[in-house]
Amino acid sequence: MWIRSTMAYRFSFAMTLFANFATTAFDFVVILLMFSHVRGLGGFSFAEVAFLYGTSCTAFGLADLALGQVSRLGRRVRDGTVDLLLLRPAPVLAQVAADKFALRRIGRTAQGLIVLIWSLALLDIAWTPAKLLLLPLMVLTGALIFGAVMVAGAAFQFWAQDGAEVVNAFTYGGNTLLQYPPSVFAQDLVRGVVYGVPLAFVNWVPALYVLGRDLPAGLPSWAAFCPPLVAALCWIPAGLAWRVGLRSYRSTGS
Repeated sequence: MWIRSTMAYRFSFAMTLFANFATTAFDFVVILLMFSHVRGLGGFSFAEVAFLYGTSCTAFGLADLALGQVSRLGRRVRDGTVDLLLLRPAPVLAQVAADKFALRRIGRTAQGLIVLIWSLALLDIAWTPAKLLLLPLMVLTGALIFGAVMVAGAAFQFWAQDGAEVVNAFTYGGNTLLQYPPSVFAQDLVRGVVYGVPLAFVNWVPALYVLGRDLPAGLPSWAAFCPPLVAALCWIPAGLAWRVGLRSYRSTGS
């Protein structure tokens, strides 16, 4: 329904899609400006940083397209309109994700994919079957990991009611963090996104394997193939948190 509504005004959709594409592209412009003054960043070349940017941005764009609307749940909890979702014969999570579905967000995915393809053209990678398999796998599983964080954050809003910015620190903030090499950050922070909230498995861990570099936080090389397992492990607590949060919902009391 929301896609049909959007496509009813195609010029408007084209303009908002371009605006979304251009706005997210400014993140990469920052990297371009940075490398206009330096030859490397934390020991990584421009092409390698562009590869990290492309994988992270594409994965986050897919998750944001599918589940970005769940960040609006806090508003529904505050005004009691979650009641309407509970009355409908469809999963509440699916309804929240589809609510005011913003097709324009595909601009972020397209922009990240363009940078990813460009970086692959610049890089001289010794491709193996394992690396070829890992490239699309890291993007898809990265989207699943980001999605799990979004759902867990939405569940948090059943209690916080206005915790969208806290969740954004892990989603949008995590996306920005992963666009740069781990060598430029404090090791405590790197260990936090490896062993705590495992955002490093979105792209740092598999991408460094593809680039032929050491994995962060002392991980063994086989850990590069663990993102699907990490994504599954992330969705288990996220799903449980969602169920507990939904069952704790008590409307507005009015």
